[in-house]
Amino acid sequence: MDRIAVFGAANVDIGGFPFAPLKSEDSNPGRVRSSMGGVGRNIACNLARLGVRTELVTALGADHSAALVAQDCARAGVGLGHAVTFPDEATSTYLFIAQDDGDMVLAVNDMGIHERMTPTALREAITALSDSALFVLDANLPAETLSYLAAHAQAPVVADAVSTAKAARLRDALPHIARFKPNRVEAEALTGMRITGRESAESAVEALLRQGCAEVYCTLGTHGLCFGRSGRIRYWPGVPARVVNATGAGDAFTAALAWSAAKGMDMEQSALAGLAAASVAVEAEETVSPLMSEGHLLDRMADIARQIRP
Repeated sequence: MDRIAVFGAANVDIGGFPFAPLKSEDSNPGRVRSSMGGVGRNIACNLARLGVRTELVTALGADHSAALVAQDCARAGVGLGHAVTFPDEATSTYLFIAQDDGDMVLAVNDMGIHERMTPTALREAITALSDSALFVLDANLPAETLSYLAAHAQAPVVADAVSTAKAARLRDALPHIARFKPNRVEAEALTGMRITGRESAESAVEALLRQGCAEVYCTLGTHGLCFGRSGRIRYWPGVPARVVNATGAGDAFTAALAWSAAKGMDMEQSALAGLAAASVAVEAEETVSPLMSEGHLLDRMADIARQIRP
């Protein structure tokens, strides 16, 4: 498969996993784990596990955390040759606390370094990677950079909204995006609509399509997925999953959208791929599941297809 270029965040994740339901304003017994993360990094590592030649363009400081990111990408088989180093910045850090069922409750990100990822800073990387089969963007980058990359990419663009605080950065880029993946609250932030069920989800997806996206895949957590393109919007209910850590589910979904696009899969097949990748992701403590592989994903797609379309 041809190379996919991922432009986005890489950082150190520090996660807290309590043994029992969280008690606010108290010390909760549990486990604390450090690992590598960042939406761009997670997407890139999932793609590498799916057998895709992947290059990650991210921002790094001149510190120990940058060395950890480099070691992590090397182990994962992700290229990092076009990352941009800012010696006066610290490599970003993401701190989160999960509920005892694995769902994230709260997070704080220290990711200011990515604001330095301007079109000028990325000029050499953009030129070197212009022949990539696909560009993947995450909204941790500045709005001007996202708009520039989407408008000037010589390949289809897949984008992840990242968070409600950052989703709006993609607004001007939406007309140039082939596949866009927001979750429920991100879609609400971009459309001003409240999503409470199937009908409102379909309306929000339609509104995003009117903003110019070719295809939209709005994840609704346990309530399923609403996705579509102009003239065709679908809703699939959620499927049961054994949740250990839900933090990386959305990133796995976006990686599967990119993988399936590179494979030439249609919209329904790509939606299945996204759901399957997310279901594999939530079953692992790691942000990127060690069980992610093309064969495992195809098997999970078939299993989910039987549940959605018996």
